[in-house]
Amino acid sequence: MRVALYQCPPLPLDVSANLRRLEAQAVEASAQGASLLVLPEMFLSGYNIGAQTARELAQASDGPAALRIAEIAQATGIAILYGYPELSGDGQVYNAVQLIDAQGVRLCNYRKTHLYGELDNAMFSAGDEHFPVVDFGDWKLGFLICYDVEFPENTRRLALAGADLILVPTANMAPYDFVAEVTVRARAFENQCYLVYANYCGSEGDIHYCGLSSVCAPDGRQIGLAGQDETLVTADLDRDAMSESQTINTYFKDRRPGFYSGLGKP
Repeated sequence: MRVALYQCPPLPLDVSANLRRLEAQAVEASAQGASLLVLPEMFLSGYNIGAQTARELAQASDGPAALRIAEIAQATGIAILYGYPELSGDGQVYNAVQLIDAQGVRLCNYRKTHLYGELDNAMFSAGDEHFPVVDFGDWKLGFLICYDVEFPENTRRLALAGADLILVPTANMAPYDFVAEVTVRARAFENQCYLVYANYCGSEGDIHYCGLSSVCAPDGRQIGLAGQDETLVTADLDRDAMSESQTINTYFKDRRPGFYSGLGKP
């Protein structure tokens, strides 16, 4: 399977313009043979926008933006994972990502579970314990958002649930470049799965994003890698290569879960 990620500067407060950017990248990714396009965290609205604005721009998972993205997915023949501020039925605002397939069907909505610092906590409610793994052709997809991937338990639980590709829209900033350079590669390697990490570049207010979006393979290689500039990255996922890596690196067979049971305690 070929996947694509779009690394870009944020375009805060302009949902319509971001939908146009999304459409243009979906057209290009589809033309390059990708079957899935991954966009950064809070792509529709911008990330560093404050609590009041996040609430004003928040939409339901089946709201107008979702309907428009479903149209784009159908027209371009590509599945799309995008970040957005979700307004729930009970009035909570979540940092969410949603996957819409090439037929325009909403496959999954995931809410960020681990909120980062004052910025996240001021804008969002934390997602509940819901870590879905969904079928996508012959692949099983798991989802995390930015800070979520920095907790090894999150990727491990997805891998144990059968995920062989974990999608991570993010808004990672300087000076945390090492997360993009090291952590996400380690997560793919230690769980023997693929991982797509789609970040911003450029600046938004006082935040400078570190770019370095990547597609990481089960052997830890970055088979797709962005620098600091706006770009569309594509990479081919090879199930045979994943199986070969799993044969060499037998982490799951060698685990001793009884030793780790206490890790669930506060």
